Amino acid sequence: MGDSEITIARNYHVGAAGRLVMDTLPLTGAYTTYAVQETSPALPDYVTDSAASGTGWATGFKTSNGRISTIAGSTGVSPLTTILELAQRAGLRTGNVTTAELTDATPAVLNAHVNERACQGPANMAGCAVYKKEVGGPGSIAEQTIDHHVDVLLGGGRQRFAQTITGGPHAGKTVIQSAELQGYNLVYDEVGLSAALAGKRLLGLFNNGNMTLEWTGAQAAPFPGSGPQVCTEGQRELLTNEPSLAEMTTKALELLEGDDDRDGRPGFFLQVEGASIDKQDHVENPCQQIGETIAFDEAINVGLEFAKRHPQTLIIVTADHAHTSQIVPVVSASEAFPRPGFLSTLFTHDGAKMTVNYATRAHLQSQDHTGAQVRIAAQGPQAANVAGVTDQTDLFRTMARALGLMR
Repeated sequence: MGDSEITIARNYHVGAAGRLVMDTLPLTGAYTTYAVQETSPALPDYVTDSAASGTGWATGFKTSNGRISTIAGSTGVSPLTTILELAQRAGLRTGNVTTAELTDATPAVLNAHVNERACQGPANMAGCAVYKKEVGGPGSIAEQTIDHHVDVLLGGGRQRFAQTITGGPHAGKTVIQSAELQGYNLVYDEVGLSAALAGKRLLGLFNNGNMTLEWTGAQAAPFPGSGPQVCTEGQRELLTNEPSLAEMTTKALELLEGDDDRDGRPGFFLQVEGASIDKQDHVENPCQQIGETIAFDEAINVGLEFAKRHPQTLIIVTADHAHTSQIVPVVSASEAFPRPGFLSTLFTHDGAKMTVNYATRAHLQSQDHTGAQVRIAAQGPQAANVAGVTDQTDLFRTMARALGLMR
């Protein structure tokens, strides 16, 4: 969700002079997102993936693309302690919410440590042999996510948790069964989420894969592109019984807020990801990308409303990395020379046309991330630390100070 993705969503949904909820946070800066190569010395890798960039803000350390909160060194692969783990050690409650699979890179960096992001379930461990439970390792991302005892876990990825554990005390059981044995309440739809009560850990698995998209529309196409089009909204509500990102955020806050006078555990850490902004950027779908950005904006609003009642709450809104979509001059089929890339023209809130271009890869080959700095905005304790130009790793220290975990 780079500046381009935010601007595209703003123009379409509220107009060029309008403002999204995320635009209202009072302190704003930019941070750099590069990963590092596994070389000596470690040279920059200017275009990061979500695993390395997520590891950066979750642990305060740079790593190489594909790694989940681990770093390669002369003595082998080492785990990196995450902000969520530090919060747990201090007695704080923790939550992890996403519209992707819960084992995808961004949520995984908080509660798992593996050398390869693809090792999402017990059956997906080809690239992570030393992490298998049958050889004494901590297991796949799904297994580690449960074994970390995060209080609230909400998202997709049921297929990973339905896989069978191959070692350790729960060998022969599925990860879901292991979760139940470890005190998790399981929910699978919007009704179940709404009914969930405090007192037990909560695991919500609302889709076998990534959660259903909010909007739909025509994919970008070679010159002169698709459209002009108006996006079709409400697809998730029409087609599924999955909760929205805002509903998941509301329930997570309700459960994590708790009663500090009763249980003596002050405060919490919660990560909320609008994951398919990125995923729809990859596949050149402007309407779907915008719809996911607006859904994330609605979740941010839930957080800001919570902060009105709890003014000592730090809220941070940022992204793992920049991406491919760009606003370009409105395309016309009568132009003398075809434009490069893949285009779609949309009618915006202003009643004007806006052309979006995707051009970092060939058509249908998964558009690339880009290496630009991205927005970071915040309000609350320590929020001033996001101002100016910082690095992704600096966010770890800002959060740790706000939670009282370091000075």
